[in-house]
Amino acid sequence: MDALISLLILGFVLSLDNFRLSIALGTFKLGWRRALRTAVVFGFWDGLSPLVGVLIGRYFGQAIGPAADTLGPIVLAAYGLYLVVQGLRAEAPEDLDDRMALFGIPLSLSLDNLLAGTGLGMLGFSPVFTAIVFGAITALMSLLGLKLGGALARFIPVRSDLLCGVGLLITGVMLVLGY
Repeated sequence: MDALISLLILGFVLSLDNFRLSIALGTFKLGWRRALRTAVVFGFWDGLSPLVGVLIGRYFGQAIGPAADTLGPIVLAAYGLYLVVQGLRAEAPEDLDDRMALFGIPLSLSLDNLLAGTGLGMLGFSPVFTAIVFGAITALMSLLGLKLGGALARFIPVRSDLLCGVGLLITGVMLVLGY
């Protein structure tokens, strides 16, 4: 029972970066169907990463460890900076770039879960159960963030592209600094 509680807490903590970012993405006012699809993809990547981490074991986790902790946040910050620069140079886009929202962003956010999965695998946790728990928590937290961002955007007029870019940039910098 203690192991399950620890796993749930770890899954919640690891999903907070997706939640923060989802608030910014939610300002694009995604409908329920699209928000659910985005949240499920975020959950899929956050579930797949610990599964891969558990399966590849200790050696790979130690080899990629420092790179994953740095690479993921740098990718987020770089894309955030790109969005801010593009946003300042052009008019606000009508819609969110699905390719980046469904693959690039969640993949870079899930690198920490790869390492967590490696550590959990060394502790004897079930790879499939860990993946399901992490994926489900991230999907739920992402959906909450997307809908919260959409609700905030209804009351506060913002440029979604700039807010998303600033959100990505801040998230990337915070992760690099260890927050």
